[in-house]
Amino acid sequence: MTEIPPPWADTPLTVVMPTYNEAESLPGTAAAVLALPLPGLRLLIVDDDSPDGTGELAERLAAADPRVSVLHRTAKDGLGRAYAAGMTTALRAGAGYVAQMDADGSHRPEHLPEMLGAAISTGAGLVVGSRYVPGGQLAADWGPHRRALSACANLYATTVLGVPIRDLTAGYTLWSAAALNDIDLSGVRSAGYSFQVETKFLAVRAGHKVVEIPIRFEERAHGTSKMDFATQRESAVLPLRLRWTHRHRGAGLPGPLPAARRVAAGRPAARL
Repeated sequence: MTEIPPPWADTPLTVVMPTYNEAESLPGTAAAVLALPLPGLRLLIVDDDSPDGTGELAERLAAADPRVSVLHRTAKDGLGRAYAAGMTTALRAGAGYVAQMDADGSHRPEHLPEMLGAAISTGAGLVVGSRYVPGGQLAADWGPHRRALSACANLYATTVLGVPIRDLTAGYTLWSAAALNDIDLSGVRSAGYSFQVETKFLAVRAGHKVVEIPIRFEERAHGTSKMDFATQRESAVLPLRLRWTHRHRGAGLPGPLPAARRVAAGRPAARL
């Protein structure tokens, strides 16, 4: 695990973790996040009224550790809306950086110090935990069909939108407060997984530097995926809608799209 200097480690960082029926996974994931050597870290669990008791479990975690808080929502309303609500709450509480992270164990917490260090040292508004830069990996038990589907989804989105981010659909992302304020979370329309694509696109269009660092994406340890047909349909339509909506640069969006950058362990940043 990468260690960062104490002044950086003290930076106010809130990890926003949406949950729906993650009672089996949440305790281990939360414990791993809270064990990180980041004194400025806070964990915000956003529960969509899980029927398996995840919300009650989250409250017990919050009672046991003052760094944990819980945002309860009244219905299962989509991953994107859960993230938007949690990120907005984190910004209002004074977070300097906000990280998106799954509760199911697919995102390894030990990457967070490296992501925070990359954001501070480069001035990036967005650091992407990327599966598709050199050094990035997918879970070993992903079959050929699933690997191909993921790669094609990324290729499709980046081709349509022209955004130079190799893992545009990545869900493990760290944002500066400035970048989130610039994209205006209240105006993000994506309800599901396509939230990841829309927010990155808006950040690049707003002129924020993007850094990608390699991660290993793990398979979830418990439970089942929340991806359904409606989510897949939204993900297919979103890039076309975004391109049409932002086809003119007269909407207050600056100049040409800046190139994203990647930072691999032990190597300087390089243009993609």
